[in-house]
Amino acid sequence: MIDLTICKEGLEDNIRKARENRIVLPTFEQMMYPETQVPKQTAEKLKNAGMWEYSPLNLFRITWKNEPTPKGGLFGKPNYIELPSELTGVSAKIVCMVGKYFPTGCHKVGASFGCLAPRLITGQFNSATQKAVWPSTGNYCRGGAFNSKLLACESVAILPEGMSRERFDWLSQIAGEIIATPGSESNVKEIFDKTNELRATRDDVMIFNQFEEMGNYLWHYKVTGNAIREVFEDIESSSKDKLNFSGICLMSGSAGSLGAGDYLKQVFAHSKIAVGEALQCPTILNNGFGDHRIEGVGDKHIPWIHNVKNTDMAIAIDDADAMKLLRLFNEPAGKEFLTDEVGMDPVDVNNLALMGISGIANMLCAIKFAKHYELTYKDVVATVLTDCSEMYGSRIEELRVAEGVYSGSRASVDFSRSLLSAGTDNILELTFSERRRVHNLKYYTWVEQQGRSAEELEELWYHQDKTFEAVQGQADRIDELICEFNDAVGIL
Repeated sequence: MIDLTICKEGLEDNIRKARENRIVLPTFEQMMYPETQVPKQTAEKLKNAGMWEYSPLNLFRITWKNEPTPKGGLFGKPNYIELPSELTGVSAKIVCMVGKYFPTGCHKVGASFGCLAPRLITGQFNSATQKAVWPSTGNYCRGGAFNSKLLACESVAILPEGMSRERFDWLSQIAGEIIATPGSESNVKEIFDKTNELRATRDDVMIFNQFEEMGNYLWHYKVTGNAIREVFEDIESSSKDKLNFSGICLMSGSAGSLGAGDYLKQVFAHSKIAVGEALQCPTILNNGFGDHRIEGVGDKHIPWIHNVKNTDMAIAIDDADAMKLLRLFNEPAGKEFLTDEVGMDPVDVNNLALMGISGIANMLCAIKFAKHYELTYKDVVATVLTDCSEMYGSRIEELRVAEGVYSGSRASVDFSRSLLSAGTDNILELTFSERRRVHNLKYYTWVEQQGRSAEELEELWYHQDKTFEAVQGQADRIDELICEFNDAVGIL
């Protein structure tokens, strides 16, 4: 469970700093239902604030429901797009939650808030004396650094040196310290090694490790899960057919977003959770290892917060397909091909820029999932677009240099081979024994390397009423503590 023990000295310092910087924290209820729960005086102030400004007001924009406008927007329905069957090649309705319209342009700002807020409102993290350390494969440390700045905290961002230039450029304006570790998104152990070094050598830091922080899981369980439920109800309300929510498909990453799947399974009892990974590093599928190019998807380990016992399927995605589709969706010749030859609506074509590399991989997971289960037009499959193509302009340019000018003929080949030809290969339905095998892989990272005990690992499997299920019930108590914190600050 999330530790909610109060540390009085740290809490007093946090309240004082919040008062000095006029900071008010949003509750889970407000992040889920901002259209009705955000205080009116806060909503009025938001009308003058840009979505990506470094203003404490933007803590209240940690929600899927921001109006998609750079400045002055308030709240509406969750941001999502539904992919046309001309693109996906399946009749199932594939809906993609859009992360671009969060502060920072990525939903990881929510996951990082879910980790930081409980320690801030209990005083376990002292914002006056400690720096928040955000180990990440990219977007999580961006979200953590952003939240730290909004909350007047010092931050340390840790990410692999091989991540996109855009991430480092952005962080250079926000984070107090940036540490680049060896390798790429596959090199998570190197990130962990650096955090352990900091923990052992510095007394001014607190580590917020997204791969083990249950606040990450809880934020997605409550906020993302609820938003996807609302999207399904919105789609069904405009359909003449009774629809079936079939499942959610997500690349693993930190596994926090898979918490939304746990929520959705409780609402839609027959739905499934599919977890994706790179074919070049098939840890779940084949106990494999390697490097890949799907940025933000760390591998060669199973995150502590991945509820493997509740996961139904593993799907591996070839990173070459994700990179080819990145060009197809963003190069002028690719857009022209999709409009003129495939017959897509230009609006739908422009919406494809809402997908970053991991979003494209998520889409491919959903397509393979739909084909495997032979889903029909009455079925809905959900996935998430963590960030958008704006974060990968340098990658597109690298591909131009390596592969040459993108043409209509190349677009035709990429569309056929990397999209329409997505099949049911490299898929594994997880039996009970397979789930146990994957869960056991946590031992090598978390017990042997990161100091967890074998007893804790077994508790994740055998006593979910004390772990995942218990965490799910903590949101109300955290909201109470947030309200008490805000009352003590006295800004509202």
